[in-house]
Order: sequence, then structure tokens, then C-alpha cells
Amino acid sequence: MESVSESIKKLMKNRNVDPEYQKLIQRVYADSDVQSFLQENKGKLTENSIQRGEAKLYEFVNEKSKLARNEEIFAPGYQPTLVLSGNLIDISYLPTKELLAKQAQTALKHRVRSISMPKLINSASFDQFDMDNASRNEALMLANEFVADYRNKPDQFHPGLYLYGSFGVGKSYLLGAIANELAKYNVATTLIHFPSFAVEMKNAIGDNNTGDKIESIKKAPILMLDDIGADAMSAWIRDDVLGVILEYRMQAELPTFFSSNFSMVDFEKEHLAVNQRGDVEPLKAKRIMERVRFLAREVTMTGNNRRSKA
Repeated sequence: MESVSESIKKLMKNRNVDPEYQKLIQRVYADSDVQSFLQENKGKLTENSIQRGEAKLYEFVNEKSKLARNEEIFAPGYQPTLVLSGNLIDISYLPTKELLAKQAQTALKHRVRSISMPKLINSASFDQFDMDNASRNEALMLANEFVADYRNKPDQFHPGLYLYGSFGVGKSYLLGAIANELAKYNVATTLIHFPSFAVEMKNAIGDNNTGDKIESIKKAPILMLDDIGADAMSAWIRDDVLGVILEYRMQAELPTFFSSNFSMVDFEKEHLAVNQRGDVEPLKAKRIMERVRFLAREVTMTGNNRRSKA
């Protein structure tokens, strides 16, 4: 059986074609990828099918050369690959490694829904989390444990974390890092700056769409309420917004995270029990805290205020 190179020489010799075309097609047949493709498929290709496929072979070599020169090609982000379509030569355009990486990064971002959160959380990661004291080490360890447990048994209930500490110790950053880590495993997370969300809910009263907003939040696979307790709550926000969200999530056993400058005890006594009008309602506060304690484990975070760094 003659080799592919011999077949090509015979094919070229027996044809009366324009010298310029002859020179062009010789360059095509000299391409190593073309030769490999023809060799792999020599049992399926006839001289006629190779000749009919020369336009496709030329397109392949031309587009491949453009890619090597970083020039724009027919299908940006895709690379040409020779394939057989029946017994004819054809080209399939497959995504490049760069495009696949970009698509993967975009998919990651889409799995993290952020509402009024700082941009820093978009790039937050466990690797960049400072472990400069015991409390931060413990917080990171528990965060890693949650991700591992959720990955292994996603159908079981896994309590989230209630991150408590002073301003700037990295509570929001750690929430973002957890969300971004979960996104790698196709887990969607919603992060909300709760004081901003409370304002948004008040503004939505006139539009009669508060119910839709609560509905979309309360059913998130993973929910993170950031900076809870930073501002005084009205009785309506406490009972009809936060209370409704937490009640649903407790009943559905959906993982929920919190960050706060208040410990759980102080959050209940100094914040939830006293509404904006100064009314003291300890029973309603206790009801909310029962749900918080069911949904999350309290973790203290200490350290320097990283926001004050120049």
C-alpha cells in the first residue's frame, strides 16, 4: 500500500493546474497536521475525496497560521480541527484553551449573586485569607469544613457560620471566599449586604413587589447575610422580611451564613429586641434568634482592622 505522501505526489503530478495554485496547495500538503490527518484516515479517503477537500485543507492551514500570528480568525476563540464528514474532509471549530478558561471564569461569577457587596469579595479566596491569629485560623478551618461537607453530602442540612467580630477583620471577605469556593463545584450562592437590602425593601413597598424580592432571596441554595445588625431595624424588616426569610430557610434546612459586629447574645438583646421606635420586644427577638442559632454556628473573628491599611 502506497504512503500518503506518495499518493499526494501522484495526485499533484497527474493534475494540470495553475502554477500559483500548485505552489499554494503544496504548502497545504506540507503542513504536519494535514499530513497526520491524511495518514490517520488513508483507508477512508480516496484521491478524489482528497482533491475535493483541498479547499477545506487550505482553510485549515490558513486559519491555523493566523492563530499562530495572533491574528483574527474566522471564528474568534475557536481553533480549526480537521474531521471526516462521511468520506469527505471537513473542518470543526473547537473552543481554545483561553476561551474555555474565560467561559469557566464567567460561569463561576454567575454562580455568585452579589447584592450591594464590596467588589473585593469577587476575588476573595481561601488562599489569600490571612491566618495571623487563632480565631482566623479557626474561622477558615470551619469554612473549609463546610465546603467539604456540603460537597460530599449536598442533600443533608449543614449549618452555616455566624461570623462575629469588629470592623474590618475580614468577615465579609471570608463569606466571599466561601461563595467563590462553592462556585467551583457548581453551587450557587447569594450574598447580601443586609442594611442595604433593608433600604431596598422599604423602597419597594410603593411598587408592591416586596414579596417577589423576599421570594427570590429566601430560596437561594446558599444565602449569606452580611453586616446584619449594622443599622437599627424596623419591626417590619425584623418580622416580615428577616423573620420570613429565616423561617423558610429553617423549615427547608437551607444553609445560611451571617456576619455581624454583634455576638449572637448582643444581637438579640441590643438589636432585635429594640426596634427603631424604641419598643422592647424580647419575645419577637427570641423567635428570630432561635432561627439564627438553628441555621448557623457562631464563630468569633478578631484581628487588626484591614480597612484602615494604607
